[in-house]
Order: sequence, then C-alpha cells, then structure tokens
Amino acid sequence: MSITTHITSLGHKGEGVTEIDGTRIFVPLALPGELVDITADGDRGTLVSVLEPAANRITPFCPHFGACGGCQLQHMDRPSYEAFKTGLVETPLRFAGLDHKVMSFIDAADNGRRRATLHARKEGAGYMRLRSHQVHDLDACPILVPELARAPDIARAVMAAVGEADVSFTASVTGLDVAVRTEKKQARADRLQPLVARFRLARLALNGEMVLQTQPPLVGMGRAQVELPIGSFLQATEAAETILSDYVLNAVGKAKNVADLFCGIGPFALRLAEQRPVAAFDSDKAGILALDKARRFTKGIREITAKPRDLFRDPLTQFELPYDAVVLDPPRAGAEAQIRELAKSKVKTVVMVACDARTFARDAATLVAAGYKMSDLVAVDQFTQSTHIEIAATFRR
Repeated sequence: MSITTHITSLGHKGEGVTEIDGTRIFVPLALPGELVDITADGDRGTLVSVLEPAANRITPFCPHFGACGGCQLQHMDRPSYEAFKTGLVETPLRFAGLDHKVMSFIDAADNGRRRATLHARKEGAGYMRLRSHQVHDLDACPILVPELARAPDIARAVMAAVGEADVSFTASVTGLDVAVRTEKKQARADRLQPLVARFRLARLALNGEMVLQTQPPLVGMGRAQVELPIGSFLQATEAAETILSDYVLNAVGKAKNVADLFCGIGPFALRLAEQRPVAAFDSDKAGILALDKARRFTKGIREITAKPRDLFRDPLTQFELPYDAVVLDPPRAGAEAQIRELAKSKVKTVVMVACDARTFARDAATLVAAGYKMSDLVAVDQFTQSTHIEIAATFRR
C-alpha cells in the first residue's frame, strides 16, 4: 500500500527524507519539496510516483538511472547538485567544530572515469541495482571514458569463461588493464587468455596474478610514466589527478624538504620531485616499487626515497618528521594515527587530500586543535553523479 507524503530534505546518501508517524524515511530518487507516493519498510522508502515534482528536477541523461545503483544524483539540476556535494564536505566539518566553507567546487569529470569495477553475474554485467545485491545489466555507461565502452562486453565474456566475478578496468596509455576477482576456486586462467587478443587488452590478471600481458599498462605522471601494479590505486579521472597535483604543488610552494605519505604509485611525489628531493611512504609495496622504477627511468627529477611502511600501524613519529611540508592522501579510513604524530611535530605545512568527508573532518580537527590553521578548502568532483567527493585543504602552523 502506497503512502502520499512530502519530501522535506536530502540525506547524505542523496536520498529524499520524509517523516511518517515519527519515523524518518529515506527515499532514493526523491527531492525536497516534492509530493510523492512511496512504499515504506522501516526507514527505507521506495518511490512509486512523483505527484508534484520539485522545480530543480531534471531528466536524467542515462536511461539506466533509477535501476542501476552506480549513480544517485542525475535527477537534480546543476546548482542543486553542487550545493548538495559542497554540503557533503562542510557538514562533517561543522559537526567537528570547524566552520569552514568550500572555497572552490571543481568539476573533474573530464571525458569520464578511467577506472571502473563491474560485477559479472548470471543476470548480466554492470553495477549493483539500487539497494540490491542483484546486478543491473548494462549495454553502456556514459560516465566512463570512451576507451571503456566495451567494459560490459568484456565482463560478460569473463563470466562465460570463469563464472561469477568482479572485473576491474583501467584505461592506460598503452591499453586496457583488466583485473578479475572471483571466489570460484576452480577458475582457470587459461580460459581467460583468449580474451586478451579478442579485446586487445594490455594486461589481464586473475586474483592478483598475471594471466597474460601484451604490453605494460602505463600512466603518465608529470614527466614520468608509471607501470601500473595489479590492483594499485589510481585517481578515477585523469583531470582529478592533475587538479589535485597542481593543488599540492602550489600549497607546498618552495618547501625544500617534503614527505609524501600514502604516496601510492607517486602522482604527487613524481611531480614534487621535479623541484626538490622527496621522501615517499606507503604500505603498498608494489606501488612503492613502481614509483621507484619510474624515478630511475625519468630524466629531470630529483631523488625520491620511496619506502614501504604501514602508516596506520606504524606512523612516522614526530621525531621522524624533519620536513618543511608533508603531503598525505589516505584512503577512506583517514590517517588518524599519522595525524596525531603530525600534530605533535614541527612540520610547518600539511597538505591533505581525502576521499571521505567524515574522516577528513576528524583529522582536520586534530590538526587545528594542535595549532594549525586550515585554508584553501576545495571540493574536486571526479565521482560525478554519486555521493562521493574528493577534498583538498592546506594546514599551516
């Protein structure tokens, strides 16, 4: 039985919020100000129909929107979209006691995401359906770069070869890098080998092990070209990497002694090293090796001391931070242990890039409480039409 109700606000997952009999109900695809018919199960609502649409409702550009769970925000106009995503950054900061506004909202969609993971199941290949563990079968995904146009076809071919799997794609300079993950113990790598020639892949891997490589998958980072390790982190769009790198270089300024923490394969370290020596640390040993190899084969950059280190369990202590500036780009869990050591250190400038607004707010509050001043807060929108946002900010003593 459907219920007619007004949507009053948006939750942080982009869901419309209404209240029925004292219970807050979250309704995907609904917008504030709308009169809607919904069904409800506990606090989860399902939109049946929009009786009175909001003025900022627009027609989604993708025919799969609403069924596919990959995007959540295609139904709102641009001003509302930017205001919502800006709020994703500012609201956690406010709850952490920091009243800071986003200085700039930067569109980093470029020509689409160069990375994606599709689920290959019996029902097809694509992203999970909204609020479901069922896959929505895709013929195409308009938020991906053109080089990934055949990703759904490749994922279906993987399913035919080895059964259900998650298939990760990266568009590199030298071709597609495809990594297959499956829980099927009998999955045979030899059954995947024909896909390399069929789809002209640069590399194909199964459960972290290479199946076949025609050429190393490379990505450009400043003057360097880096050979991608299987499964290593890379920013979703090339534009976002460039924007964030430019931000880091500008924030570091003329600092002569710089450390890059959670450095990955070196998008910041390799660019920073064009001007000064850099110390780089990350728990990803394969990423550290790729960074070091890129350094050795790139002309015109200074020394990079790249070392594997688990900065969650073994952060650099205040006595190991003799740097003028520290750059850090932690995963979603943030950098709580490392931030506590930075807070006790004499480092003058900390430049933080983050992909989770809540852990960023927590870590930012620790630095501010220790005497740092936060400035130049920017939101970089590379995960367009989703509720994810990239953040960058500078902290100076």
